Amino acid sequence: MTARFVAAGLLIASTAIFMQAHNRQEVFPRRQDLQGFPATLGPWLGTDTPIDKDALEVLGKGEFLLRVYQNQEQAQPVVDLFIAYYRSQRTGETPHSPQHCLPGSGWAPIGNTRIRLSMPGHEPFPVNRYVISKQDARQIVLYWFWAHNRGVASEYWNKYYLVADSIKMNRSDGALIRITSPIQPGETADAAQQRISPFVNSILPLLDDYIPR
Repeated sequence: MTARFVAAGLLIASTAIFMQAHNRQEVFPRRQDLQGFPATLGPWLGTDTPIDKDALEVLGKGEFLLRVYQNQEQAQPVVDLFIAYYRSQRTGETPHSPQHCLPGSGWAPIGNTRIRLSMPGHEPFPVNRYVISKQDARQIVLYWFWAHNRGVASEYWNKYYLVADSIKMNRSDGALIRITSPIQPGETADAAQQRISPFVNSILPLLDDYIPR
């Protein structure tokens, strides 16, 4: 309970500071559009999936990529990649956490934990891992917030860094990265994570080109 109060206090205080920085001219670094994100990643070939109008209204004013990747060399379940990038979050347009959206689409969380991802030249960073179910189907979901070459799992810490970066850098851009894949019958969550790890590792070095450092 104490941790929640501390987190809430941190969020309120940081929001107040954020509002003070609101009137300063914001910096928008150059970046590549998400639609240019590679559709071919090693053996994985991606196909874009349209996002319906209602979902776009909920997501707000951002740039979004929803793409399904299929391994062309092995008979594996597909991997869905969703990236939501917000050029500015000063007007309240921010990434929506999947843990709030998934129940509304009929998926129920049956397990969650924190894992750490590593990439060359970068400190390991925390990521949320959820196992969700709908009737007899299960999926593994990895998601995290990414901004300025920094990965964060916690929504509270993401808000804190949003305020800190707005003050120090005059920037409020940031993104949510979500990777989803069906869990096969008899497959454990750990095995599913290991199966999609090569795909995850292939996208990590590319993020800074589309979500600027």
